[in-house]
Amino acid sequence: MTSPVGDPTSGVPWEAATAVGGFDIADSALAESVRGGMAQVERLLHEAVDSDLDFATRASLHLVEAGGKRFRPLFTLLAAEFGESDREGVVKAAAVLEMVHLATLYHDDVMDEATMRRGATSANARWDNSVAILTGDFLFAQASRIAADLGGDAVRSLARTFESLVTGQMRETVGAESDDGLVDHYLEVIYEKTGSLIATCGRFGAMFAGLDAERVEVLENVGKIVGTAFQISDDIIDIASPPDESGKTPGTDLREGVRTLPMLCELTEPDADPRLRELLSGTLETDDDVQEALRGLRDSVGLKRARETLDEYAERANAELARLPDSPPRDALCALVDYVVARTR
Repeated sequence: MTSPVGDPTSGVPWEAATAVGGFDIADSALAESVRGGMAQVERLLHEAVDSDLDFATRASLHLVEAGGKRFRPLFTLLAAEFGESDREGVVKAAAVLEMVHLATLYHDDVMDEATMRRGATSANARWDNSVAILTGDFLFAQASRIAADLGGDAVRSLARTFESLVTGQMRETVGAESDDGLVDHYLEVIYEKTGSLIATCGRFGAMFAGLDAERVEVLENVGKIVGTAFQISDDIIDIASPPDESGKTPGTDLREGVRTLPMLCELTEPDADPRLRELLSGTLETDDDVQEALRGLRDSVGLKRARETLDEYAERANAELARLPDSPPRDALCALVDYVVARTR
């Protein structure tokens, strides 16, 4: 799992960001404000990758223009709606965080030897690994350049986020120290690789809205929880949802040898079905094996435990949101939490 499976930011253009799947921003004024901010972010993304080297621009635009829900800038803009935002600062912060995310996708595709990304040929397949790695590095450089305009606190926060992204990948590559810690290890990995960046979205939005330290912390925590929960919900969808509902081929993780939360919960379950444990412990050689494992997982204790974990994350997110004033932005974030859970049912 070098890249988040079923990334919540894939497949839908930014114009639909106020109606992400089943998630809608009900307040029309808030929706319009966010939509305007997203348009500014999109313009800045294109400006930021404009290089004297035409090839660097084209390679960067390969993913910039490939679609995506732009979930990270959306979350940044929503967090900023709790205060009187420095719109220029918020837009720059949102663009920086999306560029960091895009940079990781270029690198992830190299590590995964992926051939497709967001329905298009991946950069490493279209060109080669060196181009994909260098394009990711170029995006990191451009993100750092813009971040320098945001001040020292923002740069330090971004550096800590870089650290989490890298250590998360390292943690996943090295693996858990023991089978007893498989689930905790996995949750730490997906926090570092997915939740940490969305946590920084909450932090930056709140910072540039002039919120006090307590509310900055709350929105950072919400981002951490929601970002991690999104990955858990994708794990569940890959097993439990029919393809006509999810838009994905069920069992993708199984086919790729990726052990996600429902699988790890089942493997650590003392009373797990021996045949299912055998399938999950080895390499699934045939489609029949994949289908058998899918059938077993759909009725498994492991899937039930994964759903319970997702519900716990939703409760934690709602508890954090309850610390914020009743307002349209809070309603929108509560709706987002509900959506993360509802999309798995």
